[in-house]
Amino acid sequence: MARANDAAAAALQEYAELFALTGGDAFRVRSYQKAAKAIAGHPEDISVVDVREVPGVGEAIAKKMEEFLRRGSFRQLDELRALVPEGVRRLTRIPSLGPKTALLLFNEYGIDSPDALAEAIRAGRLKGRKGFGPKTEANLLKGIEQLRRSGARVHLGVATALAEQVLASLREVPGVNRVAYAGSLRRMRETIGDIDVLATADDPAALMDAFRRQPYVTEVIASGEAKTSVLTGPGLQVDLRVVPAGSWGAALQYFTGSKEHNVRLREICVKRGWKLSEYGLFEGERVIAAETEEEIYAALGMPWVPPTLREDGGEIEAALRGELPRLVTLEDVRGDLHTHTDLTDGVASLEEMVAAAARRGYAYYAVTDHAPDLVMQRMTLEKALAQRERVRRLQESHPDLRLLHGTELNIGPDGTVDWPAEVLDGFDVCVASVHSHFTQSSEEMTRRLIAACENPGVHIIGHPTTRKIGKRPPVEADWDAVFRAAARTGTAMEIDSYPDRADLPSDLVRLARHHGVKFSIDSDAHAVPHLAHQRFGVGIAQRAWLTREDVINTWPLERLLAFLRGSR
Repeated sequence: MARANDAAAAALQEYAELFALTGGDAFRVRSYQKAAKAIAGHPEDISVVDVREVPGVGEAIAKKMEEFLRRGSFRQLDELRALVPEGVRRLTRIPSLGPKTALLLFNEYGIDSPDALAEAIRAGRLKGRKGFGPKTEANLLKGIEQLRRSGARVHLGVATALAEQVLASLREVPGVNRVAYAGSLRRMRETIGDIDVLATADDPAALMDAFRRQPYVTEVIASGEAKTSVLTGPGLQVDLRVVPAGSWGAALQYFTGSKEHNVRLREICVKRGWKLSEYGLFEGERVIAAETEEEIYAALGMPWVPPTLREDGGEIEAALRGELPRLVTLEDVRGDLHTHTDLTDGVASLEEMVAAAARRGYAYYAVTDHAPDLVMQRMTLEKALAQRERVRRLQESHPDLRLLHGTELNIGPDGTVDWPAEVLDGFDVCVASVHSHFTQSSEEMTRRLIAACENPGVHIIGHPTTRKIGKRPPVEADWDAVFRAAARTGTAMEIDSYPDRADLPSDLVRLARHHGVKFSIDSDAHAVPHLAHQRFGVGIAQRAWLTREDVINTWPLERLLAFLRGSR
């Protein structure tokens, strides 16, 4: 996705939020939000094409976006930024705290930060205030703690986009031979605190000078010939290290980590009288291996260990036994079983999404727009059946892509879903997800999810923990019990690849696999560019040690269809 689109959409979304905070018309707020979503999901770069080509962008919004592209902001946004106190904006970052409540807290209590709100709750200053009962206060404290833990960390999508921008810029510098990112990003952790970049160069000083002058750099923290650290627009620190060409493999292995994985490797080396560092594997002064990671692992009696496994989670023992799994890869994914169109909350048409899926070379593709209980999407059975007919007609022009007509059901507070069995039977695939009542007790949520698993019309539980990284914590449930029910009923658990969801997270995926659960790696795409999110879901799957056998949308079409029929 074009980065100009992302930045412009973020600015318009911020404007919508500030407009709402200042009492702006709700209809206009929604129109700004819808336009921001459309711009973010538009496949063409709006710095190259006319932003008016984006659906939902009228003349007034287009002028704002054109001004943003010229100078990085627009007049109305600047005015609202000056009008709305920063303290109020800080409060709205707390999950579950809306703009009206933030204004009330600021104006009536002088509360201007998450920490100040936590202090006020603990001191009892809000007791007796309507809307601030014990449960609400507990949820706010939980949200504040989540915000504090996330700190300056960003989700994998933000970090990957920045890292790829950095790598592309450095490859343009004359004399640069190799460049790659390492660290937690290479291991595909779900949140990233900083980015480590390694390079080899004929002229390290020239490379560092070019790095410091890049437009994404907002501040140079420290700079030398071997290492330069900078802050960037998204707030992430990027560390660039120039390493000797002959030590490339050792440096890549060392700076990829994890720390725990590297400690275990060094323990093996010490027992042999060897030393392992970012410069190589040594016996005294003799270099045993340094140029490639494969050589280093081979010298230690192991095959190359994929970065996604390097967490000291048993991968070293498995490698020494020759029992590392053949992990699922992006190339193994044959289709996508959870996507949306503009019939509900997507921004692209059915035809555009299907054409994009065909370009990805998929064998099958499911359209799963929202069901009617998500009221704001205004879905009806009549609309769903009309879409089914459109899917049938589209199938005729895509003989190599099997189109599946599905739905994303809403799991109600009692575990029921939108439509009865006779309606569900007409869909090829049914994803069922929690979209409301996130604060139920663990016991209630467990019963709710198990009831959905036991519904014979449900094939897949979508984004099971419901979390949104940095915005909403995961629901509480007895996951062992949920996964036992999923395994018993043949219900797959989704790995939602959307990077701000990353749901299930890898630790729960591994637990579910232990119980015998199968998985579906899905993009949850709401726009054409979102289909590429599958790589993030594959990263989660790899971190959980999944193979093709574990993932239903790596299977051939006939096996997938048999699974979908069998779950009923």
